[in-house]
Amino acid sequence: MSEKTEQTLPALAPMPGDWRRALAVVAHPDDLEYGCAAAIAHWTDGGREVAYLLATRGEAGIDTLDPVACAPVREAEQRASAAVVGVESVEFLDHRDGVIEYGLGLRRDIAAAIRRHRPELVIGFNHRDTWSPEPGGPWNTPDHVAVGRATLDAVGDAGNRWIFPELTEQGLEPWNGVRWVAVAGSTSPTHAVSAEPGMERGIESLLCHRAYIEALTDREPEEYVREFLTGFAARTGERFGGVPAVSFELYPR
Repeated sequence: MSEKTEQTLPALAPMPGDWRRALAVVAHPDDLEYGCAAAIAHWTDGGREVAYLLATRGEAGIDTLDPVACAPVREAEQRASAAVVGVESVEFLDHRDGVIEYGLGLRRDIAAAIRRHRPELVIGFNHRDTWSPEPGGPWNTPDHVAVGRATLDAVGDAGNRWIFPELTEQGLEPWNGVRWVAVAGSTSPTHAVSAEPGMERGIESLLCHRAYIEALTDREPEEYVREFLTGFAARTGERFGGVPAVSFELYPR
C-alpha cells in the first residue's frame, strides 16, 4: 500500500454499543480467534450475550491428522476458546470443511440459528475474494466466502416468513430484529472497538487452538499468537485514534 493511500484512509468509527445479543457466524474453529475474540471478551464483560455458530468442525485443517480424528480435537479447542472470552453457546452445523457450498441449505441453516438466538448484532467474516484491498492480495478461502456471503443473505431470510416456511412450521418464528451485520477481517473496515480490555483473553483464546497452531507454524505458539494479534490490533489502531483495535465492516439493517 502506498504512503499516499495510507494517509487518505478514513478514520474508523466506534462500533455501536446499544445492543444486548450477538450471534457470530464463521466457517471454522479459529476464525473468530484471529483478531475478533478480544472484542468479544470486551463485550461479554459488559454483560452482552454472544453465541457462536460454526459451519464446520475444521476437520480438514490439520494435514497430519485424519479428519475423523481431527474434528473432535478442533471442536474441543473451539469450546475451550469460546469459554475464555465468556461465550457459552457454541453450535456446529456439520457442513464439510473445505467444500462448503453457498446455497439454500447453508442460508437456511444460518437463518434458523438467527431465529433461535434472535440477535441484534450478527458478526460475520470476510466474504470477499482476497485478504487485501490491493490488487494481487492473498486469496481468501472458498469456505470463508461462502459462509460470509450466506450470513449476509440469511439475515434477510430470517425475517421473512415466506422464505424457508418450514422453519416457521418447526416453531422458529421470523426474526427481524437484526440491526447490524459486522464483518470481521474485512478488506474495507468502517468501524472498530478497542482491543485493549480483551487482548490478553483474546491471546489466550487463540492459544486454545494449540493443535492447529502447532501444525501451522514452527514458532513457539505464544510468541506467534501474541505477535500476530497485537501487531494487527496496533495497525488497526492507526485509524482509531492510536488505540489498538479490532475492525469491522458494518452493514446497518
